[in-house]
Amino acid sequence: MTDHEHSNLHPDDPDTTGHSWDGIQEFNNPLPRWWLWCFYATIVWGIVYTVMYPAWPMISGATPGVLGYSTRAEVAEEIDRFEALNADLRTQITEVELASVNREDTPELYNYSIQAGASTFATWCSQCHGRGAAGVQASGYPNLLDDDWLWGGTVEEIHDTIAHGIRNEDDPDARWSEMTAFDDILTDEEIAQVVNYVLDISDQEADATLASAGETVFLDNCAACHGDEGMGDRVLGAPNLTDRIWLYGGTPEAIEETVRHSRFGVMPSWSGRLSEADIRATAIYVHGLGGGE
Repeated sequence: MTDHEHSNLHPDDPDTTGHSWDGIQEFNNPLPRWWLWCFYATIVWGIVYTVMYPAWPMISGATPGVLGYSTRAEVAEEIDRFEALNADLRTQITEVELASVNREDTPELYNYSIQAGASTFATWCSQCHGRGAAGVQASGYPNLLDDDWLWGGTVEEIHDTIAHGIRNEDDPDARWSEMTAFDDILTDEEIAQVVNYVLDISDQEADATLASAGETVFLDNCAACHGDEGMGDRVLGAPNLTDRIWLYGGTPEAIEETVRHSRFGVMPSWSGRLSEADIRATAIYVHGLGGGE
């Protein structure tokens, strides 16, 4: 400390720490006793806490603590408590006809189904169909809000789709359809013709000459599944080609890709992963989003 700094000190001032910033010096005053006792108390509290509760990380877990407290166990107990409260409703939903569950006749069961179904959907289904169930356009994940359904949109049909899935190898009752890849069956000219025909029947801009010739190609190769008018067949899972609702896109390029190489989207079976009550609640929830029939 400089003499100039020493000269700024009053004889009655306490000693300083020796630190100085722009002539400002720090007194070496002792800490207040109340502050020290609070500090010591926090140290004692920390030690006691680490002894009583899980605290120190180990290789495969943490020290359990004397009390054996577990947040996981607490959450499990809370889940079990709500399961017990809803046990009667969960039993009911597995026994009643799905079509009979509605807001007017079974308000309590309907409300439970909507809430449970929404939770199940957000956890297991939203990754593909989106949180709002609008699907992912042109990516093969269908919009569940509209009234366009490959295998039907009644609550029972939705239940079957959720329970067994689509084109998966895990469930023998899975929905199953398979479109032929026409790349090695039709010529490039015939593919161009049928693509323009599909564009034409879906009220999109198309080459009239190619579309006219494409009708014959369509009737010979596509009508067996999609119907002579291209309206599709729900029993076969063949989509309606006239409504401009497309799983993989309705541009000329996307349609050509579909014709040449086919599509083969897969949905898992949920019957082995979710309980029947959860599957039924999800079916009621999806049906109630607005697109159910």
